[in-house]
Amino acid sequence: MEDIKAYIESGILELYVLGDVSPAEKLQVEEMASKHPAIKAELEEIERSMELYAAENAIEPTEHMRDRILNSLVVNLADDNNFPTKAKPVKNNVVTLTPPKQNNFYKYAFAACLALLIASVVVVVNLSNKLDNANTQLIALNSTNQHFTSTVKFMDRQLSVYRDPSFKFIKLNPTVHAPNTASIVVAFNPEKKKVILDMANVDMPKNDKGHQYQLWAIVDKKPVSLGVFDKTDADSVEMKEMGSVVAPQAFAVTLEPRGGSVNPTMDEMMVIGNY
Repeated sequence: MEDIKAYIESGILELYVLGDVSPAEKLQVEEMASKHPAIKAELEEIERSMELYAAENAIEPTEHMRDRILNSLVVNLADDNNFPTKAKPVKNNVVTLTPPKQNNFYKYAFAACLALLIASVVVVVNLSNKLDNANTQLIALNSTNQHFTSTVKFMDRQLSVYRDPSFKFIKLNPTVHAPNTASIVVAFNPEKKKVILDMANVDMPKNDKGHQYQLWAIVDKKPVSLGVFDKTDADSVEMKEMGSVVAPQAFAVTLEPRGGSVNPTMDEMMVIGNY
């Protein structure tokens, strides 16, 4: 459409109406007019303007001049040499041409495109917001599912331990260094030499970042470390397997520096229970 507009504004159509074009240009204008209604309409508008201009500037010849023109047509075959070389100037012969009608198609097209662009941006923003909300909900749902899955796995393992007759359960009671409510249940399998802590039943104060709880087994009156653990909310859905031990006489838990100690800190012993 831009090429057609540029072609109309090039001035070739006005030259065509005036007959001031080459044969090739004349053929080109006629082909363009036959292919494009807009060019044909513009061409017709120019022709009407030219006709209006000719009608507005038509000069009625005098009686004497009319006779000479008619005689020239009959006798001299319209020889212009029989006419006066000087013509009287004609006053007020300037006529304002009617400007061609402005084509508003491009304005309307631009406005429509702009409106479509704005509408598209609004749709994209709305879709983006909905997608963000959907992703947030999906992440929350996935987190919930993971928590649910972890809980189910913990309960399955907890049931498998509590239903296994080969496991023995030892409740560790608080010492003077722990709250009266402190307690831990140790599941011990003497056949498999396994020690498991049911973290859901660990009733102990939460330890800070610089310390951890350490589980000990008393074997032949000597402490044997079975590993460290933290009391956190995340651990409350876990059956934590500790180190293996053979023939323990008792179990105890002390509060040690993070990473554990080689020997238990006796004045930080929290709970203890005999097997």
